[in-house]
Amino acid sequence: MLEEANQRTLNLQDRMRQANIGKAIFTDESSIAYLAGFWGYLGIDFGRPSMLVVSADEAPIVITPLMESEMVSEMTWVEDVRVWEDIGTRSWGRVLTEALGQTTRDIWIERNHTPAIVRNFLDDTYPDVPFSDISPVLAELRMIKSPFEISVMKQAGEIAGAMMAAAHDSLQPGVPEYESALAVISAGSRKAAGFLTDTGWERFVSPMIHNLQILQSGADTSMVHRRASVRTYQHFDPVYFCFCNMAQFKQYKLGFDRMFYIGDVTDQARDVQEAAIAAQQAAIAAIRPGVVAEDVAAAANEVYQQRGFETGYRTGRSIGIAYLEAPELKAGDKTVLREGMTFAVDGGISIDGTVAGRIGDSVVVGKDGAEYLTSYPREILLSKG
Repeated sequence: MLEEANQRTLNLQDRMRQANIGKAIFTDESSIAYLAGFWGYLGIDFGRPSMLVVSADEAPIVITPLMESEMVSEMTWVEDVRVWEDIGTRSWGRVLTEALGQTTRDIWIERNHTPAIVRNFLDDTYPDVPFSDISPVLAELRMIKSPFEISVMKQAGEIAGAMMAAAHDSLQPGVPEYESALAVISAGSRKAAGFLTDTGWERFVSPMIHNLQILQSGADTSMVHRRASVRTYQHFDPVYFCFCNMAQFKQYKLGFDRMFYIGDVTDQARDVQEAAIAAQQAAIAAIRPGVVAEDVAAAANEVYQQRGFETGYRTGRSIGIAYLEAPELKAGDKTVLREGMTFAVDGGISIDGTVAGRIGDSVVVGKDGAEYLTSYPREILLSKG
C-alpha cells in the first residue's frame, strides 16, 4: 500500500509541474489516505485537522495532532511528519504556515472538502494569495485504478458477499431488523480479518465493519437510507439492505445492495423489483471502454420507460477510496469510460409508501466490458425459512 501511495504522490507532483502548480493542501481523509497511506480516527469533527502539503518540487509534509503522531508516522511513507499541539504556541495554524512559507505564490486546496476552520485561517493568513482547486487534478489520477487497487476492491467484494449472505440467513418472520444488522457486522468483520496480518502497515487496519446499517422493510422500503430499527419482519415484507457505507476494506469503498422478501412476494413487488434488476443489467451490459458515462444511464432509463416506471436516481457513481468519486453514470456526464474505472451500478424504483425495487453491484471496466467486484444472485430473493 505505501509503495502505491508514494508512486501516486510522485505522479501528482509530475502533474503539478506540468500545470505550474506550486503547493497544494489536502484535507480530505480519502485524499490523504490515497497519497500518504494513513487515516485518523479523530478528525475534523473534533476540531482536529490532519493535512498533507504537497509541493511540486519538494518532499511532502504531513501535519497531524500530537496524540495521533506516533500511529501516523508508522502508517505513512512520508518522512516529514510535523506535529501540532492543543495547548501552547505549537498550533496547527502555525505548523501549516511554516510548511507553506510566507512567500508562496499560489495555494491549491480541495475547494469542496476544506473544513471551514482551515479555509478561514488561510483566507486570513494569505489574503493576497490566490486559491485554486486541486480536486480535479487528483480526481483525474484517481479515476483509473491500478491492479493493486482492484485486488483490494475484490477482497472488499468478498467481504460484502459474506455480509449479504448473513443478511439473507437472518430473515425470518418475527426477527427485528437490528438482528440482521448485527449479523452483517459480525460476518463482514470475520471475513475481513481473514485478509489481514498483524505485521507492518496492515496492523493498523481494523477488520471491523462499522457505520449504521441502511435497512428498510415493509411499507418503509420505499424510503431511502433508513437505518435498522426494532421493527420485526412480517410475511410478504420486502427487506432492503444497502451496504454503500459499510462494504469497504483498507479504505476502498464499494456499492452493494439487495432486496429480499419474507416468505413470498406480491405481484406488484415482483414487477417493480424485476424492472430494477433489468435496468441495472442493461446499464452493466453497456459498460465498456469508449462508452460515454451518460449513455450507460440512458440504457437503464430506457428499461424503466419500457416497463412504465420513472426514476429520479442516477444509475451509478465512481467508487474507490472515497464514497463518491468521478465520473458519475447520469445524464449530463460526458466522461468517456476507460479500462480500470470502477463503478457502483444501481437499479432503483420507489413508489412512495407502497413498495420499491432496488439492486446494486460494483464493477470494474475491463477490456471487453464490465467485470463484477460484488456477487450475489440477481433475481427475486426469498427468505430461506
